[in-house]
Amino acid sequence: MLRNETIAAIATAMTNAGISVIRVSGPDAFAVTDRIFRSPKKDFRLSDQKGYTAHYGHIVDGDEFVDEVLVLVMRAPHSYTTEDTAEISCHGGMLVTRRILELVLKHGARLAEPGEFTKRAFLGGRIDIAEAEAVMDLIESKNDLALKNSVRQLSGELSKKVKKWRDTIIFNTAFLESAIDDPEHYSLDGYRDKLKSTLIPLDQELKRAEDSFSEGRVIRDGINTVILGKPNVGKSSLMNVLVGSDRAIVTDIAGTTRDTLEEQIRLRGISLNIIDTAGIHNTDNPVEQIGVDRARRVVDEADLILYILDASRPFDENDREILNLIRGRRAIVLLNKTDLPAVISPAEAEQFSGQEVLPISAREQQGIHALENQIETMFLNGAVGEDDEILLTNVRHREAVAEARNSIEMVLQSIRDGVPEDFYTIDLMNAYESLGRIIGESLGDDLADEIFSRFCMGK
Repeated sequence: MLRNETIAAIATAMTNAGISVIRVSGPDAFAVTDRIFRSPKKDFRLSDQKGYTAHYGHIVDGDEFVDEVLVLVMRAPHSYTTEDTAEISCHGGMLVTRRILELVLKHGARLAEPGEFTKRAFLGGRIDIAEAEAVMDLIESKNDLALKNSVRQLSGELSKKVKKWRDTIIFNTAFLESAIDDPEHYSLDGYRDKLKSTLIPLDQELKRAEDSFSEGRVIRDGINTVILGKPNVGKSSLMNVLVGSDRAIVTDIAGTTRDTLEEQIRLRGISLNIIDTAGIHNTDNPVEQIGVDRARRVVDEADLILYILDASRPFDENDREILNLIRGRRAIVLLNKTDLPAVISPAEAEQFSGQEVLPISAREQQGIHALENQIETMFLNGAVGEDDEILLTNVRHREAVAEARNSIEMVLQSIRDGVPEDFYTIDLMNAYESLGRIIGESLGDDLADEIFSRFCMGK
């Protein structure tokens, strides 16, 4: 019933621009568009045109000319939705774009729901659910690495891996069930060792995929990076250097920053969500104390802490408090103000902090390149650049892989315990179905609706 209706929506951003696109898809896409499109050619109809052709003309409302347009014709199944599709490219004013959409709806289409075009591509079998989710990731990409990973998932790289894993599982499940049902023609002699040698590499592949989620999440969402230190150590100066503008106020007065400041930057192809915090110190000022309390809270949500020590000032109780706060967390210790007469040496700072210290001068922009190198090494490890590496960026995918791994490991444990072979098929099929959720072969309607509801209206 859903696919018998013709739907339409604005497929471009609703802002003044050079052009806008109104997408019309469904069995009556050409008939609906013909009712409002006029070509300079006599007796012209979009319904008669070949696919992958563009046609010049005007959108009209009765005898009134609304806009000068180009209409692209794409015939089923060779379109994004696998349905007949017309895309009207008009001038990009918000008023004219809305006017054309209203005409399309008036003449027989209905307004598309969020993600409905992509949902129809999924229902038409052109893409699976993992590729559909990659469409949204592609739209929301914040950096080059996220874009690259989304494009590869959209091209089916993740789906191919999932199908290969499922093929291995279903082949062995089918063999076991055949041998159990027909022992005269299928022998299970030595099969436990053979199955074990097949499942161990599969389990290792699944583990690598599951472990890739931490890097994948960082690439997609960015590294939540907190700049921490006591007052006037140069936190705001470092933020301004990284951001490339005077985002934070910098003075010689301690405690200038009394709240958290947030900015996003791109560094070596990944995103850093940088948070500059109030200096952590003991204070009787209630306003300053609020900022200090917020600084402590954001530490719990940080992927990376940039802890700044001041080379021109000795250690004190505030530094010791911060060290206790970040203990056991992923952190880089920076010794700032190395352009000033030093009270603390890098060796003393390393002894105090218990880890390697990077000397920098935020004011002179010295050591920043080394800091970028360290962040890149810490989070990416070079894995993203490998041609055959797909990183999981979706929590749903990670959970499905984890469930499949758990089922595979239960089979391996059953083999070690000498459990009869007919018990293996239960866990094997659980693994098969868990992986099937990634590509949509075992996906409930409610979950599918939830996934597509996150899309924008025109996609």
